[in-house]
Amino acid sequence: MSEADSATGSPFWRFSLGFYRRAGVAEACIALQEQAGVDVNLLLFLLWHARMRRALSAAEVAALETRVAPWRAMTVIPLRSVRRALKLPLELVAPGKAEVFRTRIKAVELEAERLQQEAMYEAARASPMGHELSSAAEAARINIESYAAMAHATFPSTATQTLLAAFDHMTT
Repeated sequence: MSEADSATGSPFWRFSLGFYRRAGVAEACIALQEQAGVDVNLLLFLLWHARMRRALSAAEVAALETRVAPWRAMTVIPLRSVRRALKLPLELVAPGKAEVFRTRIKAVELEAERLQQEAMYEAARASPMGHELSSAAEAARINIESYAAMAHATFPSTATQTLLAAFDHMTT
């Protein structure tokens, strides 16, 4: 994404772009996605709420998951699968042409994620979630724990520690 793109969209989208670019964050998010089935957009949404010192319960995270799961399953995951498949050498299409096509698919995948985030932002505006804490760092820790509890998963500690450290540096 270009810098111009980061100036548009909801505050949540702008937070996501800035946070995802921080050292180690992309890798930690991908690790959580691959190893624990985390929806990175939902994770970023929880961290955005934490920035406002809002802590969500596992039940609130579950309600969000129920809301976004159909979109993710119908758009984001299939687009990601196509993009990843295009990394493999194809005999039918020249590698350069395949890479151009893969880049276009990647842009469409990013747009699907942006649309998901914008919908989540609008839902949060319509019906505020969570309860306020005195510490953004504590809210971030609780929100990640709520996500893991909702998912009945153990998130890789290295990835969560990386995210929490990056979050702490962003808010101080």
